[in-house]
Amino acid sequence: MPSGKQPVPGPLAREFSTQMNMVMEREGITKAKRATATGLSRNYVSKRLRDEVPFTLNDVETICNVLGIQLPKLG
Repeated sequence: MPSGKQPVPGPLAREFSTQMNMVMEREGITKAKRATATGLSRNYVSKRLRDEVPFTLNDVETICNVLGIQLPKLG
């Protein structure tokens, strides 16, 4: 991860974090469980779910795989 100032999350990143928060709440997934399941640190994921830093596509793929959410195929 590059050091220094991170980009501000755009509308798509904010919508993703909103949806992920809703899914995790509905499924009863705690922050600790989420971090353990994704292999990402709790702090790393929490900052993104609070829209402080945008998710990367790798993050999105990892989180969706853990939650069993099918990503659309591009192209």
